[in-house]
Amino acid sequence: MEDLLKKLNQYKEEISASSATNADEVENFRIKYLGTKGLVKSVMGEMKNVPNEQKKQAGQLLNEFKQFAEAKYESLKEQFASAETQGEQIDFSLPADAITVGTRHPLSVTRNRIVSIFKRLGFAVAEGPDIEDDWHNFGAMNLPEDHPARDMQDTFYINQNPSWLLRTHTSSVQARIMETQKPPIRVICPGRVYRNETISARAHCFFHQVEGLYVDENVSFADLKQTLYFFVQEMFGKDVKVRFRPSYFPFTEPSAEMDISCLICGGIGCNVCKHTGWVEILGSGMVHPKVLENFGIDSNKYTGFAFGMGVERITQLKYRVNDLRLYSQNDIRFLQQFTGAV
Repeated sequence: MEDLLKKLNQYKEEISASSATNADEVENFRIKYLGTKGLVKSVMGEMKNVPNEQKKQAGQLLNEFKQFAEAKYESLKEQFASAETQGEQIDFSLPADAITVGTRHPLSVTRNRIVSIFKRLGFAVAEGPDIEDDWHNFGAMNLPEDHPARDMQDTFYINQNPSWLLRTHTSSVQARIMETQKPPIRVICPGRVYRNETISARAHCFFHQVEGLYVDENVSFADLKQTLYFFVQEMFGKDVKVRFRPSYFPFTEPSAEMDISCLICGGIGCNVCKHTGWVEILGSGMVHPKVLENFGIDSNKYTGFAFGMGVERITQLKYRVNDLRLYSQNDIRFLQQFTGAV
């Protein structure tokens, strides 16, 4: 016991005399005395040589020694920190450095605006997985394996299991909603979709859609038109002209594409509208009876409409963006233009 006490006093003197003038010396002190192979741990191991009747007293002495070494280490750290800042002159009257404020991405701004408009019409937000199975993405939407409309969408399939793929549209979310809910159904489905396309100013291998679905009794094409008229006026203003053109989609019948007068040229004609004065913004139609039947919904009792739009296209018209690649290049000069957008 006396030998242990003598050793502790000797080590304390050694520790007390220690000093440091830089971070490396402070770290060396920690390693030498408090590290896993340091002096403190070595001394603590001598407890096994102390007789049982003296272990309590020895334990107190060793704990005090450990606390003494830790206190010295903290003191050296504080001394070094204060020495590092000594002599610095701070002028508290100077203005603070400007803090860079982040902004919402323009696609997020547009998506949130679209969703807020349809929420006012009673549409709830629904989301689904980006990796989807063939049935929910194609089969349930009236696109069997040999359907020619599949050629319209160049799909990314999963190599390990070709029956799984990156969804090509958010119609798969509509499928999952009809699978789990009974009418009335009124949902809006925003999300990212993927198609194997060559990246250019007008196309990308991933983009964003917002699709809507309304299924209930006595839903008509007139309900669809009035819903979309309201959306266009709220998004682009009261003066925008609208027209519907007959089209084809496997999951709707009848189907129509919706055009608005070009916001870039005011309908006079430009490169964006291909000198027609009109720009297509979405596809729509009445839900095909077969799609309803795929989910056990009685097509004789219920009808519905669906529509889908590209968020990039709406953003392009809203903010005059002429290159789709700008959305995903993270160019701070481009993004900072949307500081005031909400």
